[in-house]
Amino acid sequence: MSFNITDAVAEIKAGVRVIPDFPKPGIQFLDITPIIGCGHLFRQTVDVFKERYTQQKVDAIVAIDARGFIFGSALAYALGCGVALVRKAGKLPHVTYKTDYTLEYGSNTVEMHIDALKPGDRAIVIDDLLATGGTAAAACKLVEQTGATVGEVAVVIELTFLPGREKLAPYEVYSVLKY
Repeated sequence: MSFNITDAVAEIKAGVRVIPDFPKPGIQFLDITPIIGCGHLFRQTVDVFKERYTQQKVDAIVAIDARGFIFGSALAYALGCGVALVRKAGKLPHVTYKTDYTLEYGSNTVEMHIDALKPGDRAIVIDDLLATGGTAAAACKLVEQTGATVGEVAVVIELTFLPGREKLAPYEVYSVLKY
């Protein structure tokens, strides 16, 4: 039986739980925990990413804290490459590159080990959700600080009504689901 991306994406979308008014009134929260919790849906999600990247040169998956770690680790295993972690400041034990980014109400800092990637590596940056794009853009900046290149930014869900894709230009963005 061959893998059918269209069918897989439809199954994955059906597995997303919508929670109204979370974390505040008017927000429709898209909960991916049912996808992670179901072996079949989790495998389907990783397989969609694997199908996209299996014929490309990928030296590493750059996974964004925390749900990006889940999908990034599984994808790296499927592709046979390593994982570089992007975490909030102060969470990584070795020397790091750091970058600040803006949030809706303030700013934050993310870090990545200076030896997580090598110059010339091609990395896929992965997270669960693309909204405003600040965290993913910061992760891309960290990749470039190592001398590596961003092959693409990959997400499970993209909120197309927010400016995430525009903020990530000129990087290519691949999303399994769009809302």
